[in-house]
Amino acid sequence: MSPEVPRLLRKDAQRNREALLAAARRTFAEQGLNASLEQVARTAGVAIGTLYRHFPNRDELVVAVFADKLRTVLEAGERGLELDDAWEGFRLFLETLCELQAEDRGFNELSSLDRPASGAAIGVRDRMHAVWRELLRRAQEQGAVRADLAFEDMFVLLWSHSMIIDATFGIAPRTWRRHLYLMLDAYRAPNAHPLPEPPLTEHELKLATERLS
Repeated sequence: MSPEVPRLLRKDAQRNREALLAAARRTFAEQGLNASLEQVARTAGVAIGTLYRHFPNRDELVVAVFADKLRTVLEAGERGLELDDAWEGFRLFLETLCELQAEDRGFNELSSLDRPASGAAIGVRDRMHAVWRELLRRAQEQGAVRADLAFEDMFVLLWSHSMIIDATFGIAPRTWRRHLYLMLDAYRAPNAHPLPEPPLTEHELKLATERLS
């Protein structure tokens, strides 16, 4: 075999991978994470077997498609931690997350569930949650956010926001901003009233997200 042949095969494989990722981004953005993988392959112009050679299962493809957006949210949180005004850092993180959700149905589903199942995405998600918790702690420490708000409360409210985005997708695509700001107002310390029930525990939240997944 000529030395040129393996190089050409590698280039062909890379082109196929890039075509599959581009097709999956479009398909997941429009239809969500349960979109047909056969359709993704057709859109990319390759056989379904080629898709599975590059991505052995749906989760591997999902991780590859959305890794950049997960990093974007993480970076927004890290920038927020650098701000002196903890409320602004907290708001920046949540608005970045919600804006990316609103742009992409697949990312909307991914970010409100416990979906990532492989190493790189789990690592990014766990760092993102750690930054989110620290943003909350700082905002509470500065007296900007109500003291009884738990991380688990925000995650549950994110489910509600995710459903608003999904229901208004393609109908009123900017409505999410109104409801995000209503949600942010509810987080503010001056608006606090006693809450009737405690937040979910970390274990209860995990069980609930697994049920939604």
